[in-house]
Amino acid sequence: MSAATAEEAEPGAEDGRAGPGVSQEARAARRREQRGWYFYDFACSVYSTSVLTVFLGPYLTSVAKAAADAEGYVHPLGIPVRAGSYFAYTVSVSVIVAVLIMPLAGAVADRTGRKKPLLAAAAYTGAAATAGMFFLGGERYLLGGLLLIVANAALAVSMVLYNAFLPQIAAPDERDAVSSRGWAFGYTSGAFVLVLNLVLFQGHDSFGLSEGTAVRICLASAGVWWGAFAIVPLRRLRDRAVVREAGAEVAVSGWRQLIATLKDMRRYPLTLSFLLAYLVYNDGVQTVISQASIYGSEELELEQSTLIVAVLLVQVLAVAGALGMGRLASVYGAKRTILGSLAAWGLTLAAGYFLPARTPVWFFALAAMIGLVLGGSQALSRSLFSHLVPAGKEAEYFSAYEMSDRGLSWVGPLVFGLTYQVTGSYRDAIISLVVFFALGFVLLARVPLRRAVAAAGNPVPERI
Repeated sequence: MSAATAEEAEPGAEDGRAGPGVSQEARAARRREQRGWYFYDFACSVYSTSVLTVFLGPYLTSVAKAAADAEGYVHPLGIPVRAGSYFAYTVSVSVIVAVLIMPLAGAVADRTGRKKPLLAAAAYTGAAATAGMFFLGGERYLLGGLLLIVANAALAVSMVLYNAFLPQIAAPDERDAVSSRGWAFGYTSGAFVLVLNLVLFQGHDSFGLSEGTAVRICLASAGVWWGAFAIVPLRRLRDRAVVREAGAEVAVSGWRQLIATLKDMRRYPLTLSFLLAYLVYNDGVQTVISQASIYGSEELELEQSTLIVAVLLVQVLAVAGALGMGRLASVYGAKRTILGSLAAWGLTLAAGYFLPARTPVWFFALAAMIGLVLGGSQALSRSLFSHLVPAGKEAEYFSAYEMSDRGLSWVGPLVFGLTYQVTGSYRDAIISLVVFFALGFVLLARVPLRRAVAAAGNPVPERI
């Protein structure tokens, strides 16, 4: 408490919104927090890369197919589901579960000021569920679905709390760069672990492992990595004190605060307009990330090792893309840069529809195109939204943002799964996602961002 009190005396030390007038000591403390903050991306991005993007989709699909009846259907809870659609549907369910939890987590975090303990709980729940994927095998598709739901929901909740630190640790003119560095850290760790995964998977015979066991080790190792490196941000990030009424019940007031937040957001219609645009185009981004390996393995008939190399290429180029698009944003503004990336996304998916089967070189070209726009579009969207958040409402508003980021990204996987269920073609499923980027482009282009930032009571950057 004494340390927090001392820092409160420094203008701008308590909140990254205030840049000028901050002492050298306070700036150094803020830099330390920023470096710690980067490491949560470093910790959890391995789950998104190794588990969600590469291994779990094809592996869980194979497990579901092993448990399927003669017509190719499994029956979770008595519902007939084509085995090839099971993974996409499970991703949708995990997102709906996250929707029920994320707003409460954000409201409680802002009400109590205790973001770190909540971040720790979410991070280690997700890490434990991911490590438990080692026990998938045989026909345990229901266990796989359950662990996926828990891990995905925990990741979404943790990202609400993680993102809510951004306005507090970075001044307005720093946020594009800080957010981009965070994504770059995440893609760096994803690439490094994928190299290790590739060595293990390709050499599983020499290690005395079956292919399935090697995959399960790769899945579980992502959970171990997530839990190990989450220690760094949990040690360096600092909770800010909040003023609340004595004797208030945190859980009850959290729900009341959530209702108040939903009402409060109506006072900022331009912030809501940006969230709507982000909800639409990011739904497409998240669906491509989660379903690309299914498309590669099932439709293009590519080997698992090819998929690993392709995603590794995405990780490497995404680092350059995140940093490069951050620089473009400093020249042309974040909005124009994001709009350019959305056009590139649409063209990439259109090209993906025509990819010939069993030709890895064209799949690598597609992966390169995705990598160059993936990190930048996500990093700049996060930093752009931080300018639209009213002071003191970071976790609550970032819970709404995270609902758009991961929490409401269930429509895309559902559309993908339904398209495959109806047509039996993954090509039709992948091209159906173009509409998310086209509509998101139109909605974002209509948002007057300078007015939106000013309406939220924040200083308007020179370029946005």
